[in-house]
Amino acid sequence: MTPQTQAIFDAALALSEAERALLVERLLETLSEEGDEMTEDELVAELDRRRAEMADGTDPGIPASDLWLED
Repeated sequence: MTPQTQAIFDAALALSEAERALLVERLLETLSEEGDEMTEDELVAELDRRRAEMADGTDPGIPASDLWLED
């Protein structure tokens, strides 16, 4: 993380929980590509589908030991 990004992150942590949630929402909106947005109903349907696949074993997921996280 660059020093500038760290400073922004530190400043964001000083915000209230509601302000941080709004900031996250606004930042996420900037990452969506046009036409790539889901309605709330579509999102719920997709999450339900994924949960069902995990529950019935259709999609076993990815073991945590296989994930590689960068600092």
